[in-house]
Amino acid sequence: MYYLPILSALTLAGGTILEKTILKVKKISVKTYQSFAFLALVLLMTPLLFFFWSLDNQALETKNLIIFLAVILISVVSNLFYLYALKGDKVTNTESARISEPLFVVLLALIFGLFIGGDNYGRNFKIIIPALIAGAALIFSQVKKHHLQCNKYFLYAIAGSFFFALELVISKLILSFYSPITFYFLRCSGIFLMSLAILKPNFKEIDLKIAKKVFLVGIIWVTYRITLYYGYQTIGITETTLITMLAPVFIYIFAFKFLKEKPTFKNIIASVIVILCVVYATLM
Repeated sequence: MYYLPILSALTLAGGTILEKTILKVKKISVKTYQSFAFLALVLLMTPLLFFFWSLDNQALETKNLIIFLAVILISVVSNLFYLYALKGDKVTNTESARISEPLFVVLLALIFGLFIGGDNYGRNFKIIIPALIAGAALIFSQVKKHHLQCNKYFLYAIAGSFFFALELVISKLILSFYSPITFYFLRCSGIFLMSLAILKPNFKEIDLKIAKKVFLVGIIWVTYRITLYYGYQTIGITETTLITMLAPVFIYIFAFKFLKEKPTFKNIIASVIVILCVVYATLM
């Protein structure tokens, strides 16, 4: 099942690059894009529900409904931070901050595993250690002259990464009560409705050409999240997160090819370290 997180990493990279090409259009605001993007996700997944709908009665317990509501609230915040960062800065600069997300996931999963326990979070240090090494290597690749290059978009991306990680780790508490498609559909529906109510988007900013691109991005994000959730359910959260750390490697390659953004020498070294850590974890 290790091909699932590899597919997640590929789709994350492709989706990020395509999403940047949409957000480069000046007339499209982050608020409108977020609302329309989640509408597209809901519409794309609706036909799949006829084949993959699955909801355990435990999902409807008060405690688990509160957790699900927390997932939606955190998701709205994380997406806003991420989109503001992606619209305002280069992909490679934004990715410099977003690469902290897997490290946040591993650390939060370790904390939740220690204090909550149960079967939700793995505590296999043979996986955790290479995951921490890979995450640290990615962050170190962004250090220049003993400090991180920071601007407000970098800080937005860091905040988005933390909240994305928190959302994913919390989601693991209730993910077993849903099929991955059911969970993602309900999550996206909640984010769309909340974004519509709070952000007051102007859908006139979206023309037909942009709408087609948004739906294409939607297909990519559905593939990414579904494979990610299946990875969580089948091989574990830490193992999946380690393998999806390949995403920055793919993003550097795609950004160089399609956006003409060159990776630095440190980016390349960090990418090699990540690949070695993934190979070690999958072959051990």
